[in-house]
Amino acid sequence: MDRPGYPPARRLDLVEQLPAEQPTYPVADPYRWLEQAAEPEVEAWSSAQDALCRDHLDGLPGRDAIRERLLTLLGSGSIGTPTLRRERRFFMRRNPEQEHAVLLVIEPDGTERVLLDPMEVDPSGTTTLDSWQPSKDGALLAYQLSEGGTEESVLRVIDVATGELVDGPIDRARYSPVAWLPGNEAYYYVRRVDPELLPEDERQYHRRVWLHRVGTDPAQDVEIFGAGREITNYYGVQVSMDGRWLVVSSAAGTAPRNDLWIADISASAPEAPELRVVQEGVDAQAWVQVGRDGRAYISTDRDAPRGRLCVADPEDLAYESWRDLVPEDPEAVLDAHALLDGPELGDSPVLLCSWTRHAVSEVTVHDLRSGERTGQMQLPGLGSIGGFSVRHEGGHEAWFGYTDHVTPHSIFHYDARTGKVSLYASPPGSVTVPEVSVQHVAYESKDGTTVRMFVIAPTATPDGPRPCVLSGYGGFGIALTPGYSASYLQWVEAGGVYAVACLRGGSEEGEEWHRAGMLGTKQNVFDDFHAAAEKLVADGWTTPAQLGISGGSNGGLLVGAALTQRPELFNAVVCSAPLLDMVRYEQFGLGATWNEEYGRADDPEELGWLLSYSPYHHVREGVDYPATLFTIFDGDTRVDTMHARKMAAALQHSTTGSRPVLVRREKGVGHGARALSKSVELGVDTTAFLAHWTGLAL
Repeated sequence: MDRPGYPPARRLDLVEQLPAEQPTYPVADPYRWLEQAAEPEVEAWSSAQDALCRDHLDGLPGRDAIRERLLTLLGSGSIGTPTLRRERRFFMRRNPEQEHAVLLVIEPDGTERVLLDPMEVDPSGTTTLDSWQPSKDGALLAYQLSEGGTEESVLRVIDVATGELVDGPIDRARYSPVAWLPGNEAYYYVRRVDPELLPEDERQYHRRVWLHRVGTDPAQDVEIFGAGREITNYYGVQVSMDGRWLVVSSAAGTAPRNDLWIADISASAPEAPELRVVQEGVDAQAWVQVGRDGRAYISTDRDAPRGRLCVADPEDLAYESWRDLVPEDPEAVLDAHALLDGPELGDSPVLLCSWTRHAVSEVTVHDLRSGERTGQMQLPGLGSIGGFSVRHEGGHEAWFGYTDHVTPHSIFHYDARTGKVSLYASPPGSVTVPEVSVQHVAYESKDGTTVRMFVIAPTATPDGPRPCVLSGYGGFGIALTPGYSASYLQWVEAGGVYAVACLRGGSEEGEEWHRAGMLGTKQNVFDDFHAAAEKLVADGWTTPAQLGISGGSNGGLLVGAALTQRPELFNAVVCSAPLLDMVRYEQFGLGATWNEEYGRADDPEELGWLLSYSPYHHVREGVDYPATLFTIFDGDTRVDTMHARKMAAALQHSTTGSRPVLVRREKGVGHGARALSKSVELGVDTTAFLAHWTGLAL
């Protein structure tokens, strides 16, 4: 094939000595001008890239077959775990024909009603339901919507019985929890400070915890917490079901540590809670919940990187008073717990603990009072469960979601009286899942560390090399656990192999695993990924000419580093919503909240870490780079689209081969949730691209 005719992109002779206050490194930035999306020159370049990309993607074979099969494999729809408030049950469900899941309520008499349908709010499909929280008695519901993928949530409250709007809109509520007080008259929430009071470059930060009284002007809200603290802090807030205990947490951006406070709001006015420190200035995470038995349950990785559950008196939460109820497991990571203490259980209340062992879920059953393990729940397979849902006023039941690589997400019910696990709700549609084999493979990384990956293939053992896609994430303590994916199944059904690597930087093996892939150890993540690719080749699953890689967000950084560090190992790359310029990432989107994960560019040592792998700064002239497709979204307010533009221009200038470097730009969507049809069309483009450049016949 001939080299594509790329839109011209002027190169600046721009080299800065960085950091500015302590110049240590000369850093070139030839495409700085591509950072400003709204500039006419940048828009003209982007429009030309749009045309080039569509010309290539629209000409790829198999597009109609991909679309049809994706829709079929997504035909199950989706179902969410119920949230219980007295006799009402709230849950999400998407029928196969629906663009978005809708929020429903089941009344005590069994009547099911739709409470919120994003498509009724906005028939264009670009408005998403970000979160929702019923009041403690289920009479009111707080919910948050955002438009165009921006995730800039606007908070409102409706009366559940009538659907009438009773509060809001309140803007600037992005990522806000809602902690209702009993009586439905007020709630705590998190909102950014009025941007008119802030410098332009700080307007997306400066969160505070507020107390809001339903039906009042939010300008009158009482600021509870956050003033004078780091501007990039995130806050959590919750109120116990009996309304007595307020818990506030604080973390610097996405740092793997948090400060924690508790207040007895029965002894003080809600507007002026007397917060007491539970943990402050400690390099660990902790969360506290006060049970109906009056004990504080503390889930923490403090002195336990894989997690443990402690108990203490809520009146005395000094660390020295914490007592292990469920100690750390040497191999499994503690993810969640649930307290079952209803009167039906008499003197035998139950504690459920959810764990992941090498990324596979398991649930243990314990005596709530002593912590003694009494059994293990039988799960449907080797997969993943979500958090537990219980009756917080006391009960003997728990609900949880389950999925694996061949099972759409379903809801199961546990009865602590009998120990029985039963199917509670299936997705509303049906789907015939192709026969595939899933292997949990261990391999050795560059430094000898054992890493694991899931290999999904038509056969249990290699019968000759096949087109393969390898994906991963490796960051922010996020674990890649088994889950149903139409894209995976379609690829394997067509004869390919799909592999998911559980890299350092995630939480598959606990907090130490996370920290072994962040800040100055970030290269471990890329080494783990390269070793996964080499393992797939060595075992006969694929060859470099048949191997594609795919990742998004921090996973986009992963595949960006892979294509610059090992371009000979891969033939195709899909890089979605990526971070790629790690020198200037803090200046765009939510980048400043991630410097606890990556490092700061104004610190000479940390800038050295960033420059050692920053993909944009490692593009070299004279290299035949893999076929690369960047997918970016104009509504993305997390990761700025400038990363992909600059990287694409650098690769288009430098690559010597004919394999294309393309930018797929999409408007009206953002980093997260999107309508079904938009997800399908994105899947058509990325799958067709990977199939063409790895040789998979569709």
